[in-house]
Parts: sequence; C-alpha cells; structure tokens
Amino acid sequence: MHPDIRAAFAGLIAALPAPGRVLEVGQHEGEAALIDLPALAGARERVAFGLEAGGMPPGVTVVRGNANDLAVLGAEGFDLVLCNSMLEHDPRFWLSLAGMRRVTRPGGHMILGVPGYGAMRGRARGWWGRLASSIRGDRADAQAASTSTLGLHGYPSDYYRFSRAAVEEVFLEGCEERRVFEVMDPPRFIGVGRKA
Repeated sequence: MHPDIRAAFAGLIAALPAPGRVLEVGQHEGEAALIDLPALAGARERVAFGLEAGGMPPGVTVVRGNANDLAVLGAEGFDLVLCNSMLEHDPRFWLSLAGMRRVTRPGGHMILGVPGYGAMRGRARGWWGRLASSIRGDRADAQAASTSTLGLHGYPSDYYRFSRAAVEEVFLEGCEERRVFEVMDPPRFIGVGRKA
C-alpha cells in the first residue's frame, strides 16, 4: 500500500469517534493492513477478513472467507468497516458492499478505497473531437484529452475502475455525511460515510 493512501486512511480514522469494533474486509497475508493503524490500537476488537487473511499482529482476529458472504460476522456489529484495494478484484463487488453495509452498525462508519479515473484532461471537445484526433494520428492531443487510471494488477484478477460518483452514490448508499477524497495520480478514491 502506498504511504499516501495509508496516511489518508489514518487521517480519516483519527477524525472519527474512537471505534469499539473494527473490521477490515479484503485483507490478505503479505499486504500492508489498515487494521494495524495506530489510531485503531485502542479498539475493543479488530477483525481482518479475507480470502487469505493472515500475518496479523497480536490482538487481531483473522477470519478467512469470501467477502461476497459476510454472514459469519453477524449484523450491525461493527463501528468501523474498512476496505482498500479489494473491490476492483471482486467480480461481484456489489455483494461485498451489501455485506459491509449489513455488518456496519447504525451510526457506524465505512471507509472504502478503490482505483478510479478522474476528469478528462486537455480540451473538452467531446467524444467526436477525441475520435477525430485519434484517427488523424494526433496522439498527443488525443492523450491529453484522456484520463489516466491505475494499471492492471493481478490478485487474482483485476476487473474494475470506479468514478467519484460511484464511490459516493453507490458504494456509500444508505450512508449520511458522505465524502470522497482523491489521492495520488492516477486517482485513488477514498470514500467515508456514516450509516444512517
């Protein structure tokens, strides 16, 4: 995990009320975890959930499973649910999101990070102008009017990139006080919301 992303999550967590129970969804062995951030050290319970979750520090409960089915975790039991760099690898990410909403208690928070794409750069000429530039071979002009995204990266597959609107309106559906932050370039979106 890039240090800027880790720092963004740490800052968002520090601005929230101290959580009692925390869940990180999509954690797997060998990856930098969010569940071990210093701001979460005082949590009553910390749970790492993932296909290959493991390698956690003492005091973190590891649960292995597919995030498409979080039933083993019960309902509305977590004050804070974290997920980063997982949903783009989940072919049925909407099932994981529904599960995360279900396990978040009312008044609890969700913080989700995904790779995204940003606003069109260059001149705003519409799709016809970009196509014409591409056909003419004006590669620099066509590229300037495009948007960059994080390159494909496995584990095991890489399926999606998301917009700011998808994070705010779809991922954080049912949440109040929704905010989305853009980190780095190509953009990574980190959304935070409080479950109604």
